[in-house]
Amino acid sequence: MVIKRVSPLSVAKVSFVLYAAIGLIIGGCFALFGAAFGSLAALNGRTHVGLGFPEMFFGVGAIIILPIFYGVMAAIFSAIGAFIYNIVAGWVGGIEIEVQ
Repeated sequence: MVIKRVSPLSVAKVSFVLYAAIGLIIGGCFALFGAAFGSLAALNGRTHVGLGFPEMFFGVGAIIILPIFYGVMAAIFSAIGAFIYNIVAGWVGGIEIEVQ
């Protein structure tokens, strides 16, 4: 069995969902670390709580921002990779796989 062509849109959709899930996990970790370090800063007497990009990236906003960012970037680069694969597979014949 030889994979001669892959659909860039199909690869992009799967990559978007997969990397959005990974982004959600990583965003949760960033939010937890942001909350922990934010409380440490409050203990040290720093009361400034800004709403700039760094605070939003490391806070609860990471749960929203990172899944979208990871998903969109993965979809774009996976579609480009699938397109390039189709060109290269046309030259060299594709990837051979064995299925049982």
